[in-house]
Amino acid sequence: MNELERSSTHSGIGTKAVGAQAAPHLALIGAGIAGLSCATLLQQAGLEVSLFDKGRGVGGRMSTRRGDGWQCDHGAQYFTARHPEFRAEVARWQRAGVAGQWQPRLWLFDGDATAGRESTVERFVGTPAMTAPARHLARTLRVQAPATIRQIRQQAPGWQLLSAEHGWLEPHFAVVLLAAPAPQAPTLLPQRAPDLVALASSAVMRACWALMLRFAAPVDLPFDAAFVNQGPLRWIARNSSKPGRSGDETWLLHARAEWSEAHLEEDAESVAATLLHAFGQLGGPTPESWTAHRWRYADTEPALAEGCAWRPDAGLGLCGDWLNGGKVEGAWLSGRMLAEQVLRSFARC
Repeated sequence: MNELERSSTHSGIGTKAVGAQAAPHLALIGAGIAGLSCATLLQQAGLEVSLFDKGRGVGGRMSTRRGDGWQCDHGAQYFTARHPEFRAEVARWQRAGVAGQWQPRLWLFDGDATAGRESTVERFVGTPAMTAPARHLARTLRVQAPATIRQIRQQAPGWQLLSAEHGWLEPHFAVVLLAAPAPQAPTLLPQRAPDLVALASSAVMRACWALMLRFAAPVDLPFDAAFVNQGPLRWIARNSSKPGRSGDETWLLHARAEWSEAHLEEDAESVAATLLHAFGQLGGPTPESWTAHRWRYADTEPALAEGCAWRPDAGLGLCGDWLNGGKVEGAWLSGRMLAEQVLRSFARC
């Protein structure tokens, strides 16, 4: 679908006239992997899409922290690719040099049992950093960041957005799509979409404390990554073992969701002390320095299986990993599913 001919309105969806054609202008809030996937397909179909994100860049939890001579992925640690469409997308990323396979020496710490794990799971990471696939997707998209959207309102001939940085934005959008964490959606959705508000409110997203460790020399441990089923930790990874990484040796510690929720408002120093002690009990040395990050909305338990949500009568939609089983693959597929539903609505006009 490269050319669209549309009337001025259909099922509540407005359009913006461009010459003899009617080219809908869509707003998409959230430039994580779900939002980027959704916007990519919509733009390829000939629609005009503007992406807004409150962060300084794209990627959401596919995030990498950088410092003087070091880098560390502190959000999503890797992703799998099981669905044929996502496998094809990952293959495209690999050909573009923005993703690669990661084969860590994997261990499991489970009470008194400690053992290496042979895994047949294919694990992929962004290269040279986890943000790379998101940046690759965003290179042809119109992204405004930082742009913190505080409110959306219906204002003829469509929807209007209020940005904390720029006030009410001048464009009027035919459609507004949200690719934001579930707890942030209800405050943006208008009363016209109570079912979408109820859906987003039903998702329980949990926090995660992340601790990035920097070392002057490689750490002598017999594993590159480990699942931890004891104490406050859930995951440990030698970030420097991932393909394409450079700079100082860095490791990442992720705390368990239950522990993170219980200590969500503690100061970073207290959190770091506890997590470093737990790392030390597993053989980890004291780092040269550390940096903490608190993810308020790290995962959904249980993740929903809606895929996405689209209300053509209102011109509003939702996508995100929390709607589709969690994880990077679920986010990408959710964004694509929403885009397909939007396009089907326009095709019926």
